[in-house]
Amino acid sequence: MTYTEDQGRKLGVVGWVKNTARGTVTGQVQGPKEKVEIMKNWLRSVGSPMSRIDRAVFSNEREIPSLEFQSFTTKY
Repeated sequence: MTYTEDQGRKLGVVGWVKNTARGTVTGQVQGPKEKVEIMKNWLRSVGSPMSRIDRAVFSNEREIPSLEFQSFTTKY
């Protein structure tokens, strides 16, 4: 399990993250708004120990009627 998966699961959010070939990370986070905000702050300022965070951009934020994922995972 990756640090990001562990953090997402601890918070109780669902979704996924994936490292890209450009050295960036992409993904989706779903859950209660306050939990998603905590996860965003973690991604923006903490991240995994081996990461270097230059900036974090979050887009396409919207309310959804139900969760689309079962858990929080890393895609490879």
